[in-house]
Amino acid sequence: MKEKAFYLVMVAGLLAVFVWSFVSDLSFTTWFLEVAPAVFGAIALAAAYAAKRFTFTRLVYVLLFFHAIVLMVGGKYTYAENPLFEWIKEALDLERNHYDRLGHFMQGFVPAMVIREVLLRTSPLKKGKWLFFLVVSVALAISAFYEFVEWWVAVWKGADAKEAVDFLGSQGDVWDAQWDMFMCMCGAILAQIFLSRVHDKCLARKLGGTD
Repeated sequence: MKEKAFYLVMVAGLLAVFVWSFVSDLSFTTWFLEVAPAVFGAIALAAAYAAKRFTFTRLVYVLLFFHAIVLMVGGKYTYAENPLFEWIKEALDLERNHYDRLGHFMQGFVPAMVIREVLLRTSPLKKGKWLFFLVVSVALAISAFYEFVEWWVAVWKGADAKEAVDFLGSQGDVWDAQWDMFMCMCGAILAQIFLSRVHDKCLARKLGGTD
């Protein structure tokens, strides 16, 4: 598929999911908090692409596309009340809805490839142990900052306010923040284990002008 058609299909798909997500029973504040990373990320990527300042490989754009969908689905239902994972919860007799675990896994899995590409293309770092370690470390730092944001929202709205409860999605788990960061770390590690070779090939094509 030609480059422009490829990106137009993704943009159209994201806009469709965005509109679907917006039609939600949640308050606008809760919905916006859930989808804001996808919205601002898409704006930043579009601006960088239009200005031809920095464009990623197709692999990274596809990963970001699916990550944005996960965020927008979270905005539609909240991470604690996703219907599919609610069905899984009941079918397997689980104690909680695990959609938020998926969301935080993706918070490590996808940014890991973004970070890896930026470091390989803009820094002296080469492929190896230090790159692997730094990618995981930066992904964890992003996850920790997101936990700060959840904390600030709880302070702003009040810990018992519905908007804060919906956004945190802890479902009564006192270790929820730790689980979130652990899932992010797992995502960042697994992304590099399983996607690094594919990513290297995509980078070679990108830098060779064939991507």
